[in-house]
Amino acid sequence: MLSYVAWLSFWSVVQILVLHRLGITWKIALIDAAVSIALLFVAGLVTVNMFHFYQPGKKRYFFRVTWGIVFTALYMVLLNYTLSMVLHKQTSYLLFLESSLPIRFAFSLLIIAFLTVIGWMWNYTERQRVEESRKSDTDKLFREAELGKLRQQLHPHLLFNSLNSISALVGSRPEEARKMIQQLSDFLRGTLRKDEQLLVSFSEELELLRLYMEIEKVRFSHRLTAEINCDDTCKKMLLPPLLLQPLVENAIKFGLYDTIEAVTIKIDAKAENGFLSIVISNPYDPQTAQPRQGAGFGLDSVKKRLQLLYFRNDLLVVKKDANVFHTLLKIPQTHA
Repeated sequence: MLSYVAWLSFWSVVQILVLHRLGITWKIALIDAAVSIALLFVAGLVTVNMFHFYQPGKKRYFFRVTWGIVFTALYMVLLNYTLSMVLHKQTSYLLFLESSLPIRFAFSLLIIAFLTVIGWMWNYTERQRVEESRKSDTDKLFREAELGKLRQQLHPHLLFNSLNSISALVGSRPEEARKMIQQLSDFLRGTLRKDEQLLVSFSEELELLRLYMEIEKVRFSHRLTAEINCDDTCKKMLLPPLLLQPLVENAIKFGLYDTIEAVTIKIDAKAENGFLSIVISNPYDPQTAQPRQGAGFGLDSVKKRLQLLYFRNDLLVVKKDANVFHTLLKIPQTHA
């Protein structure tokens, strides 16, 4: 708007100088320029607002050309009428005005055509921006809904598994069953506090993981141990909450379900090229392990969460090395 007013002000000065060079007095030239520029300013506003409420198709050039010609004709009729009324006593000027109408029409047509294109382009760009913003908001709501759905699935999944274990312990080991109930309560209380957070520190995630591992140790007793290796830098890095628990549960399934021996779950974390790199390792017996047990809810839920949050599908990789199963996880730290 300011640039448009500045441009009209500049052109009014040019018009006054040109009219004066053609023999028009300063006073009449000023009146002519003032009326012309005022009407042109109104024409510009009408044009811009017209395309704000109505956007013709990209290929409807005929409409835009017709609009420019008709609107210019209306502008010229109004300009001629207004100047004739204001300067009706200036006979010589009225003759000049009549003779200059074709030139004024051509010039006005160029200006209004320019304003028509600018107005259409500006409003079209604004509508595109609003549409992109609406689409972005819709995508964001969709991602939040999907993430909420995954979180809602995670809690019952863990709860059902733990309750089944508690049920098995109640008769034979009631003290351990009560301990497991208390640990499950502490774990669920901790997850509820983190449920609405998009990201948490790695140290907070490890604390929740420790509570989960305590629950699993009650189930498997001395057969399960955990080894966590990370430095202080890693502990300050960020990741989505409750991301490791499904992966560790997956490692426990692979490592303990098909053996009666003691198993160590290893978690190694390090800062690497702007990523928090985490490797979860567990031994497994390729002769007895059933792959379907390790490819269920846990890995799928983590993959979906990472895709929704980071728009990447290469942040989770699983590898088998001899008798060791590795889950490689990389968390970008652009949110940090």
